[in-house]
Amino acid sequence: MPLRIAAIIDRVRSSFFLVPMLFVIAGVLLGELGITIDEAVNDQAGDLPLRLTTTVASARVVLSVVAGATITFASISFSVSLLIISLTSSQYSPRVVHGLFRDPYNKRVIGIVVGTFAYCLVVIRAVRGPLEEGGTPVVPSLSTGLAVALGLIAILSIVAFINHSAHSMDISRILHRITSETIEQAERLWTLNDEAVLAEDAGEPGDLPTDDGFVISLGDTGWIQQLDIDALLEIVEDGGTLQVEINAGRYAMEDMPLCTIWPPPVDPDAAAHRARDAVQIGESRTMQQDVTYGIRQLADVALKALSPGVNDPTTAQDALFHLGSVVHELLIRRPPEAQQTPSGGRVLLLPQRVTHEEVIGLAFDEVRIAAIGQPTVCIYLLGVLHYLLESVTARRLADTSALLRRQAELVVAGSHQAGLLESDRERIEAMYESKFNS
Repeated sequence: MPLRIAAIIDRVRSSFFLVPMLFVIAGVLLGELGITIDEAVNDQAGDLPLRLTTTVASARVVLSVVAGATITFASISFSVSLLIISLTSSQYSPRVVHGLFRDPYNKRVIGIVVGTFAYCLVVIRAVRGPLEEGGTPVVPSLSTGLAVALGLIAILSIVAFINHSAHSMDISRILHRITSETIEQAERLWTLNDEAVLAEDAGEPGDLPTDDGFVISLGDTGWIQQLDIDALLEIVEDGGTLQVEINAGRYAMEDMPLCTIWPPPVDPDAAAHRARDAVQIGESRTMQQDVTYGIRQLADVALKALSPGVNDPTTAQDALFHLGSVVHELLIRRPPEAQQTPSGGRVLLLPQRVTHEEVIGLAFDEVRIAAIGQPTVCIYLLGVLHYLLESVTARRLADTSALLRRQAELVVAGSHQAGLLESDRERIEAMYESKFNS
């Protein structure tokens, strides 16, 4: 999928505008259709059941009440949504609110409410009494009945919306959503190999060509959301070399190197233009090609919970468990190779790719430091590290095992520097001895 289309789709999914707008359009069209049907059956209105008939006065009252109520419901919906986003941002992390913007449930409820409001406006405009100017009287009995039904649906939707919004603040749900999205991206972007061929992170890229390459710089500032590697490779002639100097999830600054090409292209300006078009830069970081962004969010929740202002070690433990699930999924997969030969004899070098070492450091370094004064959190952290160690040891990943053991050693070393009670240090040391030295 082209980068710009993928970026538009992502923005649409994060927008509070599009879905309600579609419901408003649907409400207007439904109102016009209802009026047309009512005008067609107006002469046979006397044959309708009594419960389906209405008068001009009652139709106006009903439509006015439903319209007034639904626009009030809409303001409640927006207020509750913004309140939930504000509370989530301050309580857990500003980075986890992106998922709330993408919640389709909230958008559909707001759409139902504003769509009903638009429907009532269209229908009430067409109501005419027999003594009013404008021609044939219109008493939209069927349309008014439908307005009542839509009003009841809007009421139930608001009740369901408040229930959904209250549960969306549950930290377990937030962590589960982030974990699921991150694992989904890991499954899409990183290759799962069987134990017979699973290897350590690919080494550093091979030797670069000795002659000078052509460096293409970025022309914008922001978060790198997506990279089209295939489009970049098309710039390189057969047998040439492309070194990508950036990676999704990094922050781009103007004139920062994007890539280097050997040999230099025949038309440097055209090559630079095509290369910049192959990079999607946005205002915010996304998870489209960035498997570490989910780790960043989970680690942020743990750090926020361990901060003195919050002091919620239980939430930190919950975040650690979810971090363990995400890191495990990445450690059993192969990150992109540092050096690849895609086609046409071209060589692709990715020195900025994410490695297992970076994943482990991002997940545990800051959390480990923040948890030094929390013995229980340190013990749970050692438990998560042991779980990961057993998994990578079974797959014979010696270097990754060493990284996990090093994290465990630092947990114990940190506990000695934190001024903990001797009994607390002994608990941490006992956990370490039982899991890592047994």
